[in-house]
Amino acid sequence: MIETAIHPGLLVIAAGLALPFLRGGPRAAVALAAPLAAAALVLFVPEGSHWQAEYLGLPIAPYAVDRLSRLFALVFAVMAFGGALFALNNASRLEMPAAFVYAGSAIGATFAGDLLTLFAFWELMAIGSTLVVWSAGTPAAWAASRRYLAVHLFGGVLLLAGIAGHVGATGSTLFVRFALDSTAHWLILAAFLVNAGAPPLSAWVADTYPEASWSGTVFLSAFTTKTAVYVLLRGFPGTELLVWVGLWMVFYGIVFALLENDMRRILAYSIVNQVGFMVAGVGLGTEMALNGAAAHAFTHILYKALLLMSAGAVLHATGRRKCSELGGLFRTMPLTTVCGTIGALAISSFPLTSGFVSKSMISQAAADLHLAAVWLALAAASAGVFLHAGIKFPWFVFFQTDSGLRPPDPPLNMRLAMLVFAALCVGLGVVYRPLYDLLPYPADYAPYTGAHVVAQLQLLLFSGLAFFVMLPMLRRTPTITLDTDWFYRRAAPAFWRAVESAARARAASLADFLRRPAARAYGWVVRHHGADGSLARTRTTGDMALWVAVLLAAYLLVSYL
Repeated sequence: MIETAIHPGLLVIAAGLALPFLRGGPRAAVALAAPLAAAALVLFVPEGSHWQAEYLGLPIAPYAVDRLSRLFALVFAVMAFGGALFALNNASRLEMPAAFVYAGSAIGATFAGDLLTLFAFWELMAIGSTLVVWSAGTPAAWAASRRYLAVHLFGGVLLLAGIAGHVGATGSTLFVRFALDSTAHWLILAAFLVNAGAPPLSAWVADTYPEASWSGTVFLSAFTTKTAVYVLLRGFPGTELLVWVGLWMVFYGIVFALLENDMRRILAYSIVNQVGFMVAGVGLGTEMALNGAAAHAFTHILYKALLLMSAGAVLHATGRRKCSELGGLFRTMPLTTVCGTIGALAISSFPLTSGFVSKSMISQAAADLHLAAVWLALAAASAGVFLHAGIKFPWFVFFQTDSGLRPPDPPLNMRLAMLVFAALCVGLGVVYRPLYDLLPYPADYAPYTGAHVVAQLQLLLFSGLAFFVMLPMLRRTPTITLDTDWFYRRAAPAFWRAVESAARARAASLADFLRRPAARAYGWVVRHHGADGSLARTRTTGDMALWVAVLLAAYLLVSYL
């Protein structure tokens, strides 16, 4: 079959490489058609390993398809289409090609049946995403892209070391489930968690994503962290450590999002929070939990893109991103307000939205395992999500006190992209069975039971009440929040400057200490070997003959002794 010969990820990458040479209508046609063609290939390609080869004597499987890889590859292709539609009027000639390389690499990573192919696409993702940030063209974006690349190259080194150790120990390159029984497997897990945004390195998400352009952040939100969720699902399902790592991410994201004033940094911290739910689901390890983590990754890509599209539309129209500078935009940006609100409801798991039919599976898995503490933590976290993303973002950006700004809704392509993703967020919340049919395990789960719906509405109602009761305390001021990136953005350079200063001072002291004896030694050399030194004086032939005779006599005397 022809579709088995075409790799969807490579198709998207090829389209990205062609985009710099296209203009106008042809550029738009390729940008929209390539992801749709990739999505069609993903849907219709049969399961199994379609490409096999060898590299350095090791077998590789660059195109291996199963239910889990199909689910992630499909949503990545849909995201590439939505991001391209939203970014069509972005003037940058670099952003969309880089984003397509980024998206195609993510699709390639999901179809990687071996660790070598995974590593190749993993590093290509890092390059593509760095260029997406860089394409914003601001000093802040350039600085953030360098920090971003440093973190992800560090993660790549961990992954490569882990792969080398695994291949050396087992002789196999196949990407299979790993046990935490060796240093190599710990290194692989650490590399995956770096890309997932797990603390203490999670600050790269909020440090980098908001510095991209108004459309670049939409692309960035989808691929890196969700590819990390995919590889955790495939490589480390049921690893108990991931439950606690996930809960740490959940509450870390909530706390920092509640403190944040920048609307896109709020949503960036929300990415860490939501990925925490998925990581916890991977750690729980049951079929229900793994289905929930996979489904939540799928729906999260859609509603997070919608939220960042609405934030990008506001930034595009106003040039402002601080909540303290926004408000009252619902008057002139009604469609953006509605779409942003739908995204906020979806991320809060409001009934009849996509978030409700996915996140509740993870909580149900914790209940089925009788893990009361985990279930309570996830319930509390759901309330926190509604506080920072479900209410805080739309309230301070679109409502609250009137900022006096009167921008219109964004251009047509941006409105269409938001409408498509808003329809998906609502559609999957109402007709969820097609999503469940794509999950890696049979999904015998009914989200719309009376107990689920009432419990979730109660949770959202009381967290909403808490928000408005505490509204005076939650009003934002022109401040910034300090995160763990402070240690390598501020503390580490300051420490290095202090070390350098101390080293310079010590070098100067040592130079002073050595200067006097060095001067004496230099004077002695000049006196003896300089132009006027004793060894540089002119000697007569008679003197030289005399000294030769003396040396020969001494040699003769020594030879007879």
